[in-house]
Amino acid sequence: MSLLGKADNEIIEIANPIWANLVKSSNMKDYGGFTKDFSSQMLYGANEVELGKQWASNDLISSLSDEYKAFGCLRRGLYITVLYKQKSTKISGEFLGRLVLGEEDGLVKVFGATIF
Repeated sequence: MSLLGKADNEIIEIANPIWANLVKSSNMKDYGGFTKDFSSQMLYGANEVELGKQWASNDLISSLSDEYKAFGCLRRGLYITVLYKQKSTKISGEFLGRLVLGEEDGLVKVFGATIF
């Protein structure tokens, strides 16, 4: 069954380990780990120098807590966005995480990832 045919809870089961890896790799500033699930389109736009600049200038993306929770899915075209409530180990409050998933060559890949 394709990703688009799955129920929200099934998608979240797929998304959670991907999000956990993004959190861990971002905190470690590990480019290879961070981009391992990226689609070819995302890899093209996420070069190591630019990500390094973001890690250096944004405390949030290198202090993400293991405390996060998926709270919904949005479907649009060929992609599914999973929304996360995310916390930081250094910055108080809650943040919105957005993970855009799709399929590429029969595999689930990341087509977008942001935190606000």
